[in-house]
Amino acid sequence: MQVFIENEAGSREKNTFDERSLRLMKTATVSAPYPFPYGFVLGTKSGDGDAVDCFVLTARALPSGATIACQAIGLLEQIEDGETDHKVIAVPEGEPEAVTPPQEAALRAFVGAVFAHVPGKTMTVGRLLDREAAEDYVRRCRTAAPP
Repeated sequence: MQVFIENEAGSREKNTFDERSLRLMKTATVSAPYPFPYGFVLGTKSGDGDAVDCFVLTARALPSGATIACQAIGLLEQIEDGETDHKVIAVPEGEPEAVTPPQEAALRAFVGAVFAHVPGKTMTVGRLLDREAAEDYVRRCRTAAPP
């Protein structure tokens, strides 16, 4: 699957790109730095109407605006303001295909803190599901071939 990187690891800037044209629309500051590169799976649409969100577990620097071939390795259940907003966990092709306990802890801490600055915002993190669940989720959300 192709993942478009919106936000770089270590950044507190949340970039929002148009999911079709891939043009930067706006940037806002969030309450916690992204622990890993973050973006979306091209050619998908999830239950909230946006493309499927994706964290890419890698030590490589992936800049905003990059597109990278990845393998789904997990699915982190998440509910945002009462809506399903699960996150696919992926790795670049050829990198280790496992979520380590420290990586999972970093993801959970980030999701719990990222929107602390937004009054009334609720984020609930559920289970970390396996590769099969992640691949099935992406398959169900597939809309068309990536641009």
